[in-house]
Amino acid sequence: MIEKPLSPEDVDFVTTLHGEEQISFIVLMQPRGDQADVLLRAIDDVAMGELKEAVREGDLPEGDEARETAAVSLEYSLRALRAAGSEAVGEVVEEHPLDKLKTVVDDSGADEVIVMTAPHYVEEFFHRDWASRARHKVGVPVLKLFAHSE
Repeated sequence: MIEKPLSPEDVDFVTTLHGEEQISFIVLMQPRGDQADVLLRAIDDVAMGELKEAVREGDLPEGDEARETAAVSLEYSLRALRAAGSEAVGEVVEEHPLDKLKTVVDDSGADEVIVMTAPHYVEEFFHRDWASRARHKVGVPVLKLFAHSE
């Protein structure tokens, strides 16, 4: 599960996690949430010392407007994973992402889940971040990774 396009460093990291073993990915792209999430993201930006980002949080697409951006980000990430030699498919998940994740794990027989996000300090503190919530839902190991930032 990702929330932004995978950087070249992210692709290199996840495709080499298991050494030379051939792996495949089912990528679920979570679009940005709605306006209610703006405050949490702004607090995270301030905690990371990214004051300019905190100010711009309200200017970025949300909800319905974020779906197109998510689809482009997903396609970019899938192409990057394939170029690195992995099989990769995916979809943008708009509703009930943890239910969708559970279904994908069950249907595919996945060995593990990787949740790659930016740090979300408030959600992590209260164990409300995607990785913490997925650990209680999917029935396989969940690895939480922080995405590389520019």
